[in-house]
Amino acid sequence: MTAKKTKSQDKNSKESVSRLRIRARAYESKILDSSVKQIVDTALRFGATVSGPIPLPTEIKKYTVNRSSFVYKDAREQFEMRVHKRLIDILNPDAKVIEALTNLSLPSGVNIDVKMI
Repeated sequence: MTAKKTKSQDKNSKESVSRLRIRARAYESKILDSSVKQIVDTALRFGATVSGPIPLPTEIKKYTVNRSSFVYKDAREQFEMRVHKRLIDILNPDAKVIEALTNLSLPSGVNIDVKMI
């Protein structure tokens, strides 16, 4: 016979797991993938459990600009910026894992947000 868990027991078991949530953003996907691989390899080297990388939707910003300044209203140029995003969760991180991730040198152009959940 299996014992049923109450809602309060489920919440307590889920809350006992601490997570380090890392969101990485970059304009170029290749640089982003290489830096995410570097983060995952560092976390796995110190024995942490890693979930991800999970690709998030690419944010596309489009800008439309007139080609000429005055007369030709119909002549326009369109530009776009693509922001690629990845999500990594590290379950139950140790102090060694956090220290290794803070000492990690990543390429410029990669923005990282780290949250403890």
